[in-house]
Amino acid sequence: MTVRLYDTRAATLRDFVPLDPENITMYVCGPTVQSGPHIGHLRAALSFDLLGRWLEHRYGHVTFVRNVTDIDDKVLANASATEPWWALAYRMEREFNAAYAGIGILPPTYEPRATASIPQMQELIAELIERGHAYVAPDGSGDVYFDVRSWAEYGALSHQSLDAMEAAEDADPRGKRNPQDFALWKGLKPEEPADATWESPWGPGRPGWHIECSAMSKRYLGTEFDIHGGGLDLRFPHHENELAQSAAAGHGFAAYWVHNGLVTVSGQKMSKSLGNFTLATDVLRAYEPMVVRYALAAAHYRSSLDLTESSWAEAEAALGRISTFIERVQRSLAGAADQTQAAALPEAFAAAMDDDLGVPQALAVLHETVRRGNTAIDNGEDAEALAAFAGVDAMVRVLGFDELMSSGGDLAAHHSLDTLVQTLITQRAQARADKDWAAADRIRDAIAAAGITLEDTPAGTHWSIDG
Repeated sequence: MTVRLYDTRAATLRDFVPLDPENITMYVCGPTVQSGPHIGHLRAALSFDLLGRWLEHRYGHVTFVRNVTDIDDKVLANASATEPWWALAYRMEREFNAAYAGIGILPPTYEPRATASIPQMQELIAELIERGHAYVAPDGSGDVYFDVRSWAEYGALSHQSLDAMEAAEDADPRGKRNPQDFALWKGLKPEEPADATWESPWGPGRPGWHIECSAMSKRYLGTEFDIHGGGLDLRFPHHENELAQSAAAGHGFAAYWVHNGLVTVSGQKMSKSLGNFTLATDVLRAYEPMVVRYALAAAHYRSSLDLTESSWAEAEAALGRISTFIERVQRSLAGAADQTQAAALPEAFAAAMDDDLGVPQALAVLHETVRRGNTAIDNGEDAEALAAFAGVDAMVRVLGFDELMSSGGDLAAHHSLDTLVQTLITQRAQARADKDWAAADRIRDAIAAAGITLEDTPAGTHWSIDG
């Protein structure tokens, strides 16, 4: 058994050698809760849910920390007179957690909020000042900056030279020695709320974004841990700055850097700033949660994922095939299926997962097992069908689709119903094209009598069950 992961800093696949094989330690940057989650946030969280599940399977125990940034420029900007920043942050945090739970993402071992670790951040800042890697702005603002030119390895994670980097835009540049220096502490500003301020040796203020994760990872995992994860868009400047300030403080920090690819829209990164995002709540209203999970997991975690209508249809069809097989076994071999012992994972499945979390290849093994199981049922080969069923059971549980084992029939029925309704929708569309309005109305009435509502949109006709 050798798990391999792509390490962003090394820019290569590396054998995973944990610091303590009995306790894998992983820190993942969680959300900045200025607004609700979009589908890109779900994809990122799911990537590390799958990694955590696999490492748990391989090693037995994972201590997984995912933070919440509940104090930040964006949180303050989105607050209002009727909803202060802390109330907004809490409401959005609950939205994130509901969306995560909706698609079966397991809660982390610890989920610290930034506002609960201010003393640890100040301690780290003071250490950096003492070591000569940070300085208090001379303009009396109370800002404290990390001096990037004091750390020769700055740029090691994103493989950039300092002179080629853009200026850091996280604080007023007037007090900086170098344009790329980034804020560790932000002095109080008159326009910001008083309750977003903490006392410090440098004056009242609040932490910069990057210092939060360095302090929280140290607090919950120690100065050295196995894996630091997050979206590829965090590699620079956030993770680069985390690495610099932690290493400059003398910490071993993360042994492996793992980044998931982004969700794109027409080739552009999905983001709130670009306004091209799809809210997680909208997606979860439109599709079954396991369909969303499958669609987000079907591409390799490091690849870009361009979601389209066909992505959801393909995910629904794939889950339908798995669910139909589970339902067939549970129906035709009910007693034996209930007594099926837990099976070892197929070797090809485990090899795919060991190889940089190859979920697409692992799903191919799952579907091949389903195919063999269906053939065995058709041929009356009960032992072979039950062996396939046990393998499917083991695989879907590792992938977080264990809901299928208890509701396979429901999902299979939904898939079958969709096939029938789509056929009727096609017939109705043809009748309307032929201007056979009576036939079109009869089909619509028949669908309505079954408790199904049709919605005609420019993108096509969609159906839903009433109530």
